[in-house]
Amino acid sequence: MDKKAKVLKFIEFLDSRYADAECSLRHENPFQLITATILSAQCTDARVNIVTETLFKKYPTPEALANAEMEELCGVIKPTGFFRNKAKSLIGMAQKLISEHNGEVPDTMEKLIKLPGVGRKTANVILGNCFGSPAVVVDTHVKRISFRLGLTKNTDPEKIEQDLIKIVPPERSAEWSHQVILFGRDICTARSPKCSECPINGICEDYAARVKKHLKP
Repeated sequence: MDKKAKVLKFIEFLDSRYADAECSLRHENPFQLITATILSAQCTDARVNIVTETLFKKYPTPEALANAEMEELCGVIKPTGFFRNKAKSLIGMAQKLISEHNGEVPDTMEKLIKLPGVGRKTANVILGNCFGSPAVVVDTHVKRISFRLGLTKNTDPEKIEQDLIKIVPPERSAEWSHQVILFGRDICTARSPKCSECPINGICEDYAARVKKHLKP
């Protein structure tokens, strides 16, 4: 089975089990999502959602965030960890939105990754969820599962992204990323994956290798 066929088979399963998958970071607009995504580094989405309830009330616009006092902002976002670096990125991001983009979040990868605190992963979150652009988010779950299934042999996130863009239907890429993340939390976990009960173990290279090793005399 080639990689494109494998992806389509995987999508059939994902649709049957995670049909309602969506971005778990609560947001009402691109500004809120880019802010929440910056905060989500090394932090759970659930904790970020708690923090942003207060954050978005205190800093509802790029203008408000751009003028935030560093120590005050640090106090609000402290529960997300690495709060000082994140605060610096958030203020810088908001200031650049105002100075270069009229306070609007841009809709291209080239412009997004020039914002402080924004890498390709964050940019793809924005492109896929806010602008409907083809965008594959390579987080730890997508990276692990893509490698296990044999969809990529790369370990660098950007190279994995390029591999996946070639085989994941573009109109499904954002939704696919959300579904794979849920699959990674539910079945294909980092430690002790539930391989024997996984409905797609028949297309998984990692599982095939485990079985072969086990059966080897």
